[in-house]
Amino acid sequence: MTTTAHRVVIIGGGFAGLSAAIALKDANVNVTLLDKRNFHLFQPLLYQIATGSLSESEIASPLRSVLARHKNVTVYKTEVRQIDLQQQLILTDTLQLEYDSLIVATGVTHNYYGNYQWAEHAPGLKSVEDALEIRQRIFMAFERAEKEADLERRKAQMRFVIIGSGPTGVELAGSLGELAHNTLKNDFRNIDPKHVEILLLEGFERILPSYSPKLSKIATGNLTKLGVKVLTNTKVIDIQKDHVAILADGIESQIATRTVLWAAGMQATPLTQNIATQAGVELDRMGRIAVNPDLSVPGFANLYVLGDIASCKTAAGNLLPGIAPVAKQQGSYIAGVIKNKLIGKLSSPFKYFDKGNMAVIGRNKAVAQIWKLEFSGYFAWIMWVFVHVWFLVGYDSKLGIMLRWAWNYWTDKRQARLITLENSKRDNSALAYKDKPR
Repeated sequence: MTTTAHRVVIIGGGFAGLSAAIALKDANVNVTLLDKRNFHLFQPLLYQIATGSLSESEIASPLRSVLARHKNVTVYKTEVRQIDLQQQLILTDTLQLEYDSLIVATGVTHNYYGNYQWAEHAPGLKSVEDALEIRQRIFMAFERAEKEADLERRKAQMRFVIIGSGPTGVELAGSLGELAHNTLKNDFRNIDPKHVEILLLEGFERILPSYSPKLSKIATGNLTKLGVKVLTNTKVIDIQKDHVAILADGIESQIATRTVLWAAGMQATPLTQNIATQAGVELDRMGRIAVNPDLSVPGFANLYVLGDIASCKTAAGNLLPGIAPVAKQQGSYIAGVIKNKLIGKLSSPFKYFDKGNMAVIGRNKAVAQIWKLEFSGYFAWIMWVFVHVWFLVGYDSKLGIMLRWAWNYWTDKRQARLITLENSKRDNSALAYKDKPR
């Protein structure tokens, strides 16, 4: 008598989903990985695509290639439309799949806090398409400034506003400062890129609020040296094509600019609402699902929610951050949970091993917080380089990025600065869907 292998379906090929698929390679299960794209993206380096340091192929690995040797894993490029929790059925745009265990790790998108119209004027940075859009806007701003005769309009073209000062906003601001002051310094005849104005807006009292006040202060100083003006306690109240309206110290004002970049918030993908409705659970303000200690959804022992869309707390009651290390550890953990269930063994609750946080500001400049230890400057930058290269998927990616970074370091050149016809004519209104009401 033959028995059918346990069917595991994973929705999402990000850090959590891919880690789970890899960890299940030796289990007696059939794994089906679903993703609307055919590649795994190393999101922490997206800002380097946006500022021309790397090309998209250097931080993206084809899922089929990564999992080619995992014979129990099947990959489908498809988009999930609906999940039927009672029937244990998944409907996609092309498939209908049954499952015994379901892992949902679809990640997050941008959150404009109800101001859906802002997406058209202030793209966020969560996907390759986002990074290419931002890259096009950045380099087109310099091109337009080169041709602009009116001084005030030229200043507006060379004024960049970044909203949100978490790691993404800080890294984007620092990389943009290096681009203007170093890479582009001799490229133009009518403008001096060093006259660029980069504004980093933060609603709280300091940047990098999840880091210590000491590291926040160091990061602020490093950004200032790169020509970035940090505006804290500053709230955005409106974004239009030619300006950003802000509120600071109770006074409203406008910043004339043609390039606004969003790094202020995120929310879970709409699929979480479908799950929450069926499971009878509530979503938090970011659209995340509160999970059990084993990352299952209350009432559904075979449904696991991981990564950015999971509201998961530590033993001390602190909410785990939506970062890659958390997602990777959850993916490996849930593979162990499924293996244990197949042999009737109980699993201990998920426990995150915090290896610290890092943010790079520029060449030789970074901040790192590891347990109670704090680092900054060159040593922190070296740590950041090796940690990020280590976690890249694929030997080719690691080697390629190390060579590219070495070239950029010694020459101040960025080779991925092309403004393609496709990107320059992209319909920006397509961005607006990202924060639609559910």
